[in-house]
Amino acid sequence: MSDLNQSQSNTDLIFGFYDAFNRLDAEAMVACYTDDVLFSDPVFGELRGRQAGDMWRMLTSRARDFSVRFDQVHADERSGGAHWIATYLFSQTGRTVVNDIQARFVFRDGKICEHRDQFDLWRWSRQALGAKGALLGWTPFVQNAIRAQAHKGLQTFQAAH
Repeated sequence: MSDLNQSQSNTDLIFGFYDAFNRLDAEAMVACYTDDVLFSDPVFGELRGRQAGDMWRMLTSRARDFSVRFDQVHADERSGGAHWIATYLFSQTGRTVVNDIQARFVFRDGKICEHRDQFDLWRWSRQALGAKGALLGWTPFVQNAIRAQAHKGLQTFQAAH
């Protein structure tokens, strides 16, 4: 396949991933990944393979008042990126979160083999946790507690499925 065709295929893959996310179709999202995908973000840290897929399965199954918008999609034959904004109700507090995220991707064999999301965890915690997040969300203690809760939720989800 030419580099131009591969670039377009990878761009289409990113669009397909976020279109599936907007439909809360975790299986279609996971189908965009290689079996050994590496995912990372400020909350979950690094997840590999099935763990990454299960994270999307968990998040889509729990999503309330959810929408995703994405733009700035670009890709070449090896890597790409996108900007996306997820709006949803954070189930633990009932507060609305608008999370502004930059995504970077690496591709292999027509699929995403690496997906790295970056966002401001303190900004997220202010929205999700309210006053506690505003006052303490920047601290390693609160950020580590957020990460621990996310991992506990993922482990509970995996045990149930």
